[in-house]
Amino acid sequence: MSSTYKVTGINLKSTPLGETDRLVTILTPEQGLLRVVAPGARKIHSPLAGRSALFVVNTLLVSRGRTLDRICQAETLLSHPGLSRQLLRLAAAQYLAEMVLHQSLSGQSQAELFLLFCQRLECLDQVPEAQVLPHLVGGIFALLTLAGLAPQVHTCVMTHQPLEPNPLDPQWHVGWSPSLGGVVKAGVLGGVATTRLAAADLRSLQQLPALDLPGTPAVWQRLEQVLRQYAEYHLERSIRSSELLHTCLT
Repeated sequence: MSSTYKVTGINLKSTPLGETDRLVTILTPEQGLLRVVAPGARKIHSPLAGRSALFVVNTLLVSRGRTLDRICQAETLLSHPGLSRQLLRLAAAQYLAEMVLHQSLSGQSQAELFLLFCQRLECLDQVPEAQVLPHLVGGIFALLTLAGLAPQVHTCVMTHQPLEPNPLDPQWHVGWSPSLGGVVKAGVLGGVATTRLAAADLRSLQQLPALDLPGTPAVWQRLEQVLRQYAEYHLERSIRSSELLHTCLT
């Protein structure tokens, strides 16, 4: 076995290690999730300082170690400078990165997950500020779909009847149940749904994960909340970045 290998990866997480190093968690299309040491990356003039930053895509030459592999060389292919300049964008990017960490695997090809995450970061980096939250919600839904965990939103999870939201009726609503897997028709098994969704909420939810969807900020905030409940239930992990996101929104 060769003592070195080459991969392309995007940085999902970076933490201090020792006095000058960083431990970087990287998603690669070839080998899935890697945790590697970026030696000297915390030194001001280190060539790995910028290359170990969040959401940077690098081509890496990595040497195998007894416990942790180490980066020998890194060439940056892509960075997302807009994410660090505005807190809401950064919070949204960290939110998606946390979801990716919860569902990615080590030692296996993760090409689809890598491509999807990179595409969604590119959108968050470029869209107007008012579109950051809708694009985040679309990204959450897309990641759940890729993981085979997409909620049922077009039919009732109990009756399997199609659901057609009526935006002209202010009383029209459905229930939302993460444990049952999605939307519950109003009046079916009362108490089984944890949240109530209005017609506008369901209409936007049914169009995900498409981009540039209509909807008010209030609708997108509700959809982020219900999809987070759903993701945390099925991934069995909390999404801590949501706290920063809610701070930005309020």
